[in-house]
Amino acid sequence: METLQIATDARGVARVTMNRPEVFNAFNEAMIADLDAAFEQLGQDPAARVIVLDGAGKAFSAGADIQWMRRASEATQEWNVEDARRFAAMLDRIARCPKPTIARVHGVALGGGVGLTLACDIAVAASGAQFAVSEARFGILPAVIGPYVVNAVGPREARRLALTASRITAAEALRIGLLHEVAEADGLEAAVERWIAELLMNGPRAQAEIKTLLAQLEVGPVTGQVRELTAQTIARVRMGAEAKEGFAAFLAKRPAAWVPKAE
Repeated sequence: METLQIATDARGVARVTMNRPEVFNAFNEAMIADLDAAFEQLGQDPAARVIVLDGAGKAFSAGADIQWMRRASEATQEWNVEDARRFAAMLDRIARCPKPTIARVHGVALGGGVGLTLACDIAVAASGAQFAVSEARFGILPAVIGPYVVNAVGPREARRLALTASRITAAEALRIGLLHEVAEADGLEAAVERWIAELLMNGPRAQAEIKTLLAQLEVGPVTGQVRELTAQTIARVRMGAEAKEGFAAFLAKRPAAWVPKAE
């Protein structure tokens, strides 16, 4: 793809690397289309087990390409609506990908770069990384990424981040829930590999089912409808071939078939 580098190793770990380092991996219409297509294809690829999203060069992603935003400001209402819908659909594609996803963040994640971080299931960053929900500095707002920010940090922190547009450190991002782990720069890859190893121990169909089920659940009362959904889901899944293999492997004290073999 024009704006991405994609490689999948023998374990089924796919690396999707945003490859516009000259603009700190700021994304435009082309990168949005490429990311959408990449996560669609990898989500359907039985050989892909885990997807890692990262950025080439000095940054993860500086957010929206300023030239793209300038074109948008001069375009019609209809063009802007369709353009924003494509961006929203791309983030949703990442969030709903049936494969576990990891954001590997270094340098900066600004504006939409924060959105990309939060659309992934797990976010790991170098200690020197910086984050900002920066849209207000350009006279716009974090509309499309807003739900992901609220879901990660809650409404009050989301308002603070969006209203000030201030940069925060990786340590603060970890504290408020934007990240799951912070590592020193020279230990970032090792940290990501630890998460990959944990993910590869688990059934891939089970992981897809987890993502589908949890996307349907909200914080609040456990209603009869919710109880029925969860009961129907576990009844169906535990009758499947993957569950049978998992139980058999546990009883036989051997690795399940999906666990990568040690080299």
